[in-house]
Amino acid sequence: MRTPQRVSAATFADGIAEMSEAVGSDWVFTSDPDVDTYRDFYSVLWDEPEERVASAAVAPKTVEEVQAVVRACNQRRIPLYPLSTGRNLGYGGSAPVYSGSVVLDLKRMDRVIEVSEGNASCLVEPGVSYFDMYRHLQESGSKLWIDVPDPGWGSMVGNALDSGGGYTAAPYRGHWEAVCGIEAVLADGEVFRTGMGALPGAETWQQYRMGVGPCLDGLFRQSSLGVVTKMGFWLFPQPEAYLSCSIELPHFEDIEPLVELFNELEYGNIFNGMPSISSPVMTRENPLMFAEIPEPEEMNRLVEETGLAAWRGSMVFYGPEKVIRAQWDYVQERFRAQFDSPVFKENQFVKLPLSPADMATIQKNRFGIPSLEIFAVGSRGFGDFNPSDGHIWFSAIIPRTGKGYVEANRVMRRACAEREIPLFMFSPAVTCWTRSFVLFAAVPVYKDKERNTALRENVLEVIKLCAEHGWGEYRCPPAFQDAVMDAYSFNDNILRRVNERIKDALDPNGILSAGRYGVWPKHLREGRAG
Repeated sequence: MRTPQRVSAATFADGIAEMSEAVGSDWVFTSDPDVDTYRDFYSVLWDEPEERVASAAVAPKTVEEVQAVVRACNQRRIPLYPLSTGRNLGYGGSAPVYSGSVVLDLKRMDRVIEVSEGNASCLVEPGVSYFDMYRHLQESGSKLWIDVPDPGWGSMVGNALDSGGGYTAAPYRGHWEAVCGIEAVLADGEVFRTGMGALPGAETWQQYRMGVGPCLDGLFRQSSLGVVTKMGFWLFPQPEAYLSCSIELPHFEDIEPLVELFNELEYGNIFNGMPSISSPVMTRENPLMFAEIPEPEEMNRLVEETGLAAWRGSMVFYGPEKVIRAQWDYVQERFRAQFDSPVFKENQFVKLPLSPADMATIQKNRFGIPSLEIFAVGSRGFGDFNPSDGHIWFSAIIPRTGKGYVEANRVMRRACAEREIPLFMFSPAVTCWTRSFVLFAAVPVYKDKERNTALRENVLEVIKLCAEHGWGEYRCPPAFQDAVMDAYSFNDNILRRVNERIKDALDPNGILSAGRYGVWPKHLREGRAG
């Protein structure tokens, strides 16, 4: 049996015994084969001394069992790493940030506690996957949709806590923004509820997020302050119809006014589905790859040579057919008034509910349907990605402007080319969140120490380079969480220092998720970056 750092074998054995008594011995895992299932199989530290690995795992079924486990560990200062289902591929998987932690696996807490049709909300436990929730809604005849990420096998709670995103309408596709009401077990074992959940007898826990006083939901996002055991979400009432449309523009110079007009239209709720901007002339050889954006003269030359558009802006409308068709008409009017020779396309119209024939033609995630189809993309292989042993995500927040779009693409492409980092961008910029772009890039990893050593050094350089341009990652694998937190350096890293003060107050023994997103407990800070 492995032993956590700074914990004696006798103390750990005593803690394991108490946890076994609380949850049942079948749900405490200490053998190497069992514990190895919690490795990050996409780790950039694979088989190196610094690889983050668990010492054991425990899988409680109820809130009371979570409390018992947390108290057993807090009493003995045994480090715990809670996870919902551990499907966080590319961002650390199910491995702890602090090597030697006991993984607190919440997959057995899989109840859909409530679905409110009238309030368009639900309350779930952390083990509820998107597949589970979709099945529950279908079987109960609900007219509500969930918003789903790629892939759909993960936890609704876990994805929201890491600020994951999806594809449907603006109020729902930023999954953290759709959260309303959290229950968490704190490091001392006490149960805490946010918002209206703090008022006994309240029937508005999933209706009003704030409650009274400071809104404390954010304490649990990407944090190490509690074990979330329940979470409420706002759900999307099924619309009458879906309409997907696009506009193609012929000049490189169209990019800035295109983004500006898209922003105005989305912020004004003229369209409400997830927009995207791509370049037909740049993706003509591979629709999934997005190369470095060329200089204006070169792009315009390619447009003239190929007859393809310089830019394509795509948008989605959800709502009554009469309304969304009028909205699309208005969009066309605005583009005709501002651009030279725009080309308009109606890509797909669907009346809801979906028919069996529709299921064969739709993009499922646009309709709140979880799938694993994203893995078919990765299996095709792209250059050095075929074969690889996985990937890590680089996910930088960039300005939602044409200038920011072009500059971030060029800087990232050139920086990675100079450092020989293979790079695959699924999209030049993603709009899960309505007020910013996210530059998602996948970097291949290998179970090869030399390649991974070079990769880590190069990624750290790219993190610093992006920070110099004002682009910070919103989410990253554990190996880079300290470096990313370092980049948020305003006022001598006040963000981290305040997080540390809160950590010391709520978790003085530092047992929960030590080091998550660069926040270390007091006894582990010495020698850490910053």
